[in-house]
Amino acid sequence: MTRTALITGITGQDGAYLAQLLLSKGYSVHGLARRSSTAVNTARLKWLGIENDVRIVDGDLTDLSGLTRTMRDVRPDEVYNLAAQSFVKSSWQQPILTGNVTGIGVTNVLEALRLEIPEARFYQASSSEMYGLVQEPVQSETTPFHPRSPYAVAKVYGHWITVNYRESFGLHASSGILFNHESPLRGIEFVTRKVTDTVARIKKGLARELRLGNIDARRDWGHSRDYVRAMWLMLQQDQPDDYVVATGRTTTVRDMCRIAFEHVGLNMDDHLVIDPDLFRPAEVEILLGNPAKAKAKLGWEATISLEEMIREMVDADLARHFAARR
Repeated sequence: MTRTALITGITGQDGAYLAQLLLSKGYSVHGLARRSSTAVNTARLKWLGIENDVRIVDGDLTDLSGLTRTMRDVRPDEVYNLAAQSFVKSSWQQPILTGNVTGIGVTNVLEALRLEIPEARFYQASSSEMYGLVQEPVQSETTPFHPRSPYAVAKVYGHWITVNYRESFGLHASSGILFNHESPLRGIEFVTRKVTDTVARIKKGLARELRLGNIDARRDWGHSRDYVRAMWLMLQQDQPDDYVVATGRTTTVRDMCRIAFEHVGLNMDDHLVIDPDLFRPAEVEILLGNPAKAKAKLGWEATISLEEMIREMVDADLARHFAARR
C-alpha cells in the first residue's frame, strides 16, 4: 500500500529534497505550509520539478487545533517536522517568535500526533547549534548541549520534548542532530549561499566584494540531499532513537570561501571584506560531528564532498544570474 508522509516546512531546502526522495519511493506526500497574504512560495519544489506532485496543506506550528485537524485529515504514516524559524541571526531579534515556533511548535506537532495518530512515526529536525560552546572536541549523541543563541535554545527544547514524548507515550519519535548542510536550494541569508551567490555576482560583474563576519569559525558541512536520506532511514528502524548526522570533517568559513572563488578563477583576497557588524553576539567557534552511530545502525554516510557541493552551488547561482539577465 502507498505510504503517506506529512512534511512541515516542505517549502524549505530540506523539505523540498525530502519530498523528492519520498516521491521517488512511491509515497503520497503532503506538505504543511503557513498561509499568508501572499501565495505559498513553492520555488524550491518547482526547481526540483515536483511542485505538482505534492499536496500543500495550510497550517501553522503555533496552532494546535489546526495541526490536530491536519493529522485527522491526512492520516500520515510518517511525520517529518522540519519547520522552524531557522535563521540564527534573526533569533536574537525575534527570540519569542523563535521560541514559540522552533520550540513550542514541536510540542504542538507531537501532541496533535499523539491525539490523532499515535501509531505514526515522527522525525524531529534537531541541530548541531545545540552544542554551542562545545563540551567535547568531536560531538556525538552523548555530548552535553550548551546553546549559544535563542534559536539553539529553542532547538534544545524541541529535541528534549521529542525524547519526552517517546519515553512518556511510547511514540516512534526520533531526532536527527544535523550538522550544517547546504545545497543550491539554501536560502540567501545563510552564509554558504551568501558566499556562492556573491561569488557568482562578482564573476558576472554585478558586485565587487563579499562582506562576512567571523571567517575563522569552523563547521562540519554536508549536502542536504545526503541528510534527508538519513531522516528517512531513521523512520524505517524498528526502534526510535537519536542520531548525529555529519560528515566528520570540519572546515573554516575562510576555506569554504576559497573553494568558491577558485571555482570561478578569482582571487578571494581581492574581494573578501571582514565586517565587524556581522559577528554574532555569542559565536560558535567550531562544530564537528561524529556520525559513527548513524553509519553503524542506519548504514548511512555522506557521499557528497564539501568541494562538490560548493561548486554545485556556485554553478547554480551563475545559472540563476544568467537567466535573470536574459
